[in-house]
Amino acid sequence: MPLFLAFLMVPIIEIALFIQVGGAIGLLPTLAIVVITAILGTWLVRTQGMMALGQLRGSFERLSDPTEPLAHGAMILFAGALLLTPGFFTDAVGFLLLVPAVRSRAFAYLRNRMTVASFQMGGSHSYGAPHRPAQDDVIDGDFEEVAPRNPRQGPSGWVDGPDKG
Repeated sequence: MPLFLAFLMVPIIEIALFIQVGGAIGLLPTLAIVVITAILGTWLVRTQGMMALGQLRGSFERLSDPTEPLAHGAMILFAGALLLTPGFFTDAVGFLLLVPAVRSRAFAYLRNRMTVASFQMGGSHSYGAPHRPAQDDVIDGDFEEVAPRNPRQGPSGWVDGPDKG
């Protein structure tokens, strides 16, 4: 139901704002504001997105939880979609989502409302492909099957037994 209300109310709010702003400043200035906010929003989304990508890479390098950088990236992406949508209300929400403090507060709010069941860094399989360890983790070796030994035969001969001294 909340999603239905959002899809219903946002266009109504946008139309009302277009009528109010257009009546106050005229058609061409209103359209110019919409185009300028789309251009400015695109530039801001690009710069903020690059910063979020750098933070995500850093969290992977430190092997720390990437949840917050991923959430920031998702909010920046959503802000970009809002800024490209013509309208004053969606532009205002989009610009708010580009403010890091607002994103942090939104993330904290969402984190408190959700429960993470499990989290795993790396895995044994990635989309059906076997896990390939880093080059430093590889140890090359050979093996040979050995028949089980009867315990009554005595020591195996691989090591000297205890001193019988």
